[in-house]
Amino acid sequence: MVLTLQIALIVTSLLLILLVLLHRGRGGGLSSLFGGGMQSSLSGSSVVEKNLDRVTLFVGSVWIICVIGLGLLVKVA
Repeated sequence: MVLTLQIALIVTSLLLILLVLLHRGRGGGLSSLFGGGMQSSLSGSSVVEKNLDRVTLFVGSVWIICVIGLGLLVKVA
């Protein structure tokens, strides 16, 4: 069980990194310091961005569940 949670944690960690990097910058962060420029979108979020948000939240939730599960298993053992 621990090995399964560890593998799931590694996979979700890598997916979470990838998904966060796929998000578009919203300005004001480090990207604007290096010439990212302020580009505002007045049209709102597209369907792709909303789906990317949903997938990111789902993977983040699975990641949190894996961390809590591993913590509980290590505490019991």
